[in-house]
Amino acid sequence: MKFRERQPEGVAELELAPMIDVVFLLLIFFIVSWQFARFEEDMDVSVPAAEEKSQSDEPVGEIIVNVTKYGGIVLNGAEVTPADLLEKLKLIAANYPSQAVILRGHVNTDFQDIINVLDQVKKAGIWNVAFASMKDRPAD
Repeated sequence: MKFRERQPEGVAELELAPMIDVVFLLLIFFIVSWQFARFEEDMDVSVPAAEEKSQSDEPVGEIIVNVTKYGGIVLNGAEVTPADLLEKLKLIAANYPSQAVILRGHVNTDFQDIINVLDQVKKAGIWNVAFASMKDRPAD
């Protein structure tokens, strides 16, 4: 029985043609990209200036309405009556239609007191209302 001798396979050669194609494609891509980026830097844009600034419609900040344990109403730290609350909220709603109001109630507040304040907010025309609750402060 005669065995054939295995001849060692030749070392695989690196194909240069596909690698050169890829390098040229990358080179073309970066040159074209650089040209477009250069044109963007050359663009001179001057923004026109206004004589007067228009009034912004940005909200004035947080409007916080607290309802105390016994039904009192506190608007941003000042105690108010329901009529005063309605008047102030109408003024805010007229100037800032999308103004948000945060309505907070004490843990032991009657639900009806919260509803009364919510009615005042709705009468003022404010639709953006968030609810929160207050806890009793620990005795010092």
